[in-house]
Amino acid sequence: MHMRKKEATILLVDDDDDILFSARLSLKKHFTKFITTNNPKTILNLIASETVDVALLDMNYHRGFEDGKEGLYWLKQIKEISPETTILLMTAFGSVNLAVEAIKQGASDFVLKPWDTEKLYASVLAGVELARSKRKNTQLEAIQNNKNKDFLQKTEHLIGKSPAMTKAISMLQKVAPTDANILILGENGTGKYVFAKEIHLQSHRKNQPFIHVDLGALNENLFESELFGYAKGAFTDANKDSIGRFELAKGGTIFLDEIGNLPLHLQSKLLTVIQNRKVTRLGEAIERAIDVRIICATNADIHKMVEDQNFRQDLLYRINTIELNLPALRDRKEDILLLAMHFLKQMSAKYRKTIQGFTKEVIQRLEAYHWPGNIRELEHMVERAVIITEGQELGTDDFYFSTDKSTPIATDNLNLEATEKALIQSALDKHQGNMSRAAKDLGITRTALYRRLDKHQL
Repeated sequence: MHMRKKEATILLVDDDDDILFSARLSLKKHFTKFITTNNPKTILNLIASETVDVALLDMNYHRGFEDGKEGLYWLKQIKEISPETTILLMTAFGSVNLAVEAIKQGASDFVLKPWDTEKLYASVLAGVELARSKRKNTQLEAIQNNKNKDFLQKTEHLIGKSPAMTKAISMLQKVAPTDANILILGENGTGKYVFAKEIHLQSHRKNQPFIHVDLGALNENLFESELFGYAKGAFTDANKDSIGRFELAKGGTIFLDEIGNLPLHLQSKLLTVIQNRKVTRLGEAIERAIDVRIICATNADIHKMVEDQNFRQDLLYRINTIELNLPALRDRKEDILLLAMHFLKQMSAKYRKTIQGFTKEVIQRLEAYHWPGNIRELEHMVERAVIITEGQELGTDDFYFSTDKSTPIATDNLNLEATEKALIQSALDKHQGNMSRAAKDLGITRTALYRRLDKHQL
């Protein structure tokens, strides 16, 4: 009966080519990938550029020096670069002291030459399982340390029956099973995160991490250390080695949100990583291979940004193998009540209230409203209504709708506060709630705009 090979990468290191040939022959029918080298100096590059499950490492490399010290040296180096790799040490000399020292320093087992093929297979198989288990634990621990709960978070549902939404979901189902890079375009609050997570969950990577990075909220000084990681001592507060978000997402999906906010000099660094599929941690010279699916999103007109030379065209080509355009809520009127009922059910459970639904007047207002903040605005509006209502139905008194039309700016009103409020409302209406564009039009930063929105209770 033909036995299926186990997906695993095994590294064989010995200065005797006959040993390399023999080990490979013994194991090749059981495991999918082998890397062999007769020069231990190549070990570090091989370990960094591949996800090695098990390293079979010879103890002695120089004639006359058979105390195993060189093997122990390379064992230590591998443990530093790839702590999840299982190391099996090989030697023709059954020295108990050496075996004990190797186990103390992190080896998992000791293989005597010449080996029994079945025993060698059993040791390597156990080593592969141990490496997988360690890798999963390391990812979970790092995710928890990064306070990134996306890996475990329950996903919001895709809700909608409108033609625009049906088209977007159909595209999602076509592209999700592939490994193609995807760019999701849409206004603020249209559900870009929900779509990105759903793409991950419908892909073959669904059991691996989903890592969300909000580039809009990421300080550009922290860009490299957050995304690529850093070595201990790379900068003042670097007290220990830290895994970057790309490595954290290994085997899974990385979602780079608000990619339109990335300055040009950082765009080139990101492009290099996407092209080479390798990252270099700050303070290290080693390139580490990454196996991730890349999904990006932006609310900006990224093609216009390329025309204006604010976004690199070569980076756009890399990230938008497939473009997924999400409709604004005002363009999917049929879905408004469905979504509102979904949020009502959710919020009623959260605040322990029994609310049956919406009055007819509220439903009319919800469907006629222009939704500058899209689904996110609807969610917040329903939550607020659930909190303040005293009835069994949500009525017009429980909702606050901002003006449907652009507020005319009265030139005869010289009150500074009133004029500022009207200007801000006008900019928001003009750009359908897009904060970045409204702020740009007003000549202020997004942060300054948020402060003014709070001040005027907009």
